[in-house]
Amino acid sequence: MARSQLVPVLTGCVVALAGCAANAPSASDPPPVSPSLLAQALAMTRPLGVGPMFRPVALGNRLTAAGAPIDGSHCARQAGPAYGAHIELFARDHEVLVPAGIGIAAPQSRRGAFVLGGRCRYPLHTTDPTGVVRVARTGHGPAPTVGQLFRLWGQPLSRHRLAGFRGRVNAFVGGRPWSGDPRNIPLTRHAQIVLELGPAVKPHPFYVFPSGL
Repeated sequence: MARSQLVPVLTGCVVALAGCAANAPSASDPPPVSPSLLAQALAMTRPLGVGPMFRPVALGNRLTAAGAPIDGSHCARQAGPAYGAHIELFARDHEVLVPAGIGIAAPQSRRGAFVLGGRCRYPLHTTDPTGVVRVARTGHGPAPTVGQLFRLWGQPLSRHRLAGFRGRVNAFVGGRPWSGDPRNIPLTRHAQIVLELGPAVKPHPFYVFPSGL
């Protein structure tokens, strides 16, 4: 995550590309982050890369854009209860943006960096560019996977491909290496997932999720 995004996330703010609005603390706010922990987290960040490869569009899959069924996943007009998982992508020692609007069919309504809605939403979707993935609480069956998220996004993913980049892909879950296919990583509640290609980036082992997720 880029420095401009990490600071407000770790202090419990909702991140937009322009930063956070100043709000008075409430009972639901996460506890303050210590200066040493914040400095350590900032040391693990990388700048957002420049160019379209580092900023892939949210609706790269025509089926998703149209709201068509994908791999048995259906696009619903009403979004039910969801939990959060977090994913960070790095390539060539830079961050790759996970955009708002993945899994939300066109036409999308936006407010700044946020996607407020669309024709319908899939069980996996993003509403802001922080890397938080909202996962529908189905109450049955295994958790969806990172591979399903990338198919909805319309971006390639394998052991040797990460979006528009080619090379060995290293995966981490909760700061620990994942030895299997990155497509099989489950999007469980509050999972912190890092995928990287190129120079090694020390993965963040945790993420402070917004209240309610």
